[in-house]
Amino acid sequence: MPRPRSAVPSSTSSASPETGRAPMGPVRLRPGAGTALVPATVEVGAGFWGARREANARTSIPQGPGLLESAGNLQNLRVVAGAAEGVFQGAYPFVDSDVYKWLEAASWQLAQETPEGDAPLAADVERIVSLVADAQQADGYLNTWFQLLKGGERYKDLRWGHELYCAGHLIQAAVAHHRSTGRPELLDVAVKFADHIDSVFGLPGSGKPIDGVDGHPEVETALVELYRETGERRYLDLAGYFVDRFGHGLLGGEAYCQDRVPLREATDVEGHAVRQLYLLAAATDLATETRDAELRAAAERLWSAMTATKTHLTGGLGAHHDEEDFGDPYELPNERAYCETCAAIASIQWSWRMALLTGEARYSDLVERTLFNGFLAGVSLDGESWLYVNPLQVRDGHTDPGGDQSARRTRWFKCACCPPNVMRLLASLEHYLASGDGDGLQIHQYVTGRYAAGGVTVRCETDYPWQGTIGLTVEETPADRSWTLSLRIPQWCGEFRVRCGDTVYDRTDAPVSDGWLRLERTWAPGEQVVLELGLEPRLTAADPRVDAVRGCVAIERGPLVYCLEQVDHPGGGLDDIVLDTNRPLAVKHRPELLGGVTTVVAAGHRRQIPDAGWWPYRSAEATDAPPADEPLELTAIPYYAWANRQDGSMRVWLPTS
Repeated sequence: MPRPRSAVPSSTSSASPETGRAPMGPVRLRPGAGTALVPATVEVGAGFWGARREANARTSIPQGPGLLESAGNLQNLRVVAGAAEGVFQGAYPFVDSDVYKWLEAASWQLAQETPEGDAPLAADVERIVSLVADAQQADGYLNTWFQLLKGGERYKDLRWGHELYCAGHLIQAAVAHHRSTGRPELLDVAVKFADHIDSVFGLPGSGKPIDGVDGHPEVETALVELYRETGERRYLDLAGYFVDRFGHGLLGGEAYCQDRVPLREATDVEGHAVRQLYLLAAATDLATETRDAELRAAAERLWSAMTATKTHLTGGLGAHHDEEDFGDPYELPNERAYCETCAAIASIQWSWRMALLTGEARYSDLVERTLFNGFLAGVSLDGESWLYVNPLQVRDGHTDPGGDQSARRTRWFKCACCPPNVMRLLASLEHYLASGDGDGLQIHQYVTGRYAAGGVTVRCETDYPWQGTIGLTVEETPADRSWTLSLRIPQWCGEFRVRCGDTVYDRTDAPVSDGWLRLERTWAPGEQVVLELGLEPRLTAADPRVDAVRGCVAIERGPLVYCLEQVDHPGGGLDDIVLDTNRPLAVKHRPELLGGVTTVVAAGHRRQIPDAGWWPYRSAEATDAPPADEPLELTAIPYYAWANRQDGSMRVWLPTS
């Protein structure tokens, strides 16, 4: 069990037992917020996500300070604080944000630990928090790039300088630290910085010197959360100002930095994927807090456009390496897919906010798909190395460019935004799994552990995603009223069965509405519900407008997308492999492979293609019979587990002819 922490002062607390508002987490709604649902309290136990969080807690997060030290991030803060001499280290103006994201991850992790287990981590956090506080200037400003390289010049390069972006991550770290430990030191730094920003930025005629926005949205959603933590309305108003000033040419009018069209008028997601998604997360936060119907409509419209035409099968986002942007509708390449890990994280953060705002299950469908695939592929199974980009194919003979755009796992990056971002999401994962409302408890994601909201506690036992059986036991419940247990039926699920007491439902007669299976009754402690989701492997085809995968299918099972790796198919590469769709797919659990995975076995063959000579093209009317193909048993592994054994080719989409 998480150890108890000192209470957040009542003046800043937004916990509400009546509505099941979570006592902490990245999104903590204030009473009266305009959402359909509020986050529940979840304790994640053993199982799939327990193992991934264990690697994060025992390997990824503890190695953070050493990596930040070797990259120079911490030394920059020492120099600014006057505790050391030196010059700026790092290639980018936003390296401070890596420190803040690590602090956020470590703070969420502290809330999970026992007093005996967290002493070294707590000491690292206290040391780095003190360093950040010492580096802050008297008026609240803090950015080592500008303080060391630009002579203290401020806000002269909003498009590329990322001063407010870094401030946003500092604020989010401070909120996490305060909620997890009850300590005020980092929150004091964040409040001082936010007050400084509020004194500088505003509309013409406001008496403030700068009308501008940061080239990389991030501070906006952080300011909303700071408002939720402190109750200071100025921070919410400042977030609203920033969101509404994008699209007015303050950054040159480019889609890349969300400046081509105001968000309220936009009809499609565009530009740099992470920047777009962080801005939309902030817009959703604002719609929640202010009940702004126009902002809500824009968020719903843009989410629908994104999922319909610009989302990869893995939940990954971003078609172009150049400018890390979305690309055109249905432009979903394979080997050149960018799918930055940070974009997957931003998608999860935004979709979770949309799920809370609307109560609709489709948003949590995308959270699940992205969590298990586009996000989780970004970190190795041992928690020690990372992928910045997540392609859906690595060709035979691939020459890796190295660096941040490598298709091979890397210990750290020159632009190290993704690793600490993964750390903070895994450390706070329990806050994205369930919700509550006045009617009961909603379970969005299935994990072994406990879910609690509004005086209700339900224990879950499951081997999901390897098995589809989810056992739920009511542990605490009001004795004098009925409430509804709502279970999300995933969009991919064709068949399911649920047993509740003496009643058994299946797809034909279950009380499912808008993706939710709703079970209402006056519950008693010890009552059980067993949900069985069909996990038969399936073949998936893309919209025919996705040119890159026409004539191909992908293998899926439950929430998992599968891929082939060269290491499982000796004797050749993968570029010539064809899947036989007339043969059934088989399932084989491999406890010894990749930490224990269920593989999908398929029939296929390797095409024997004649050497084309000096020219790789020939007449489409050629009738020469090709050599006989080589039959082959194909072994597909979960996409999240690729690139954990040896370098080689990989592919998700498989030709069928």
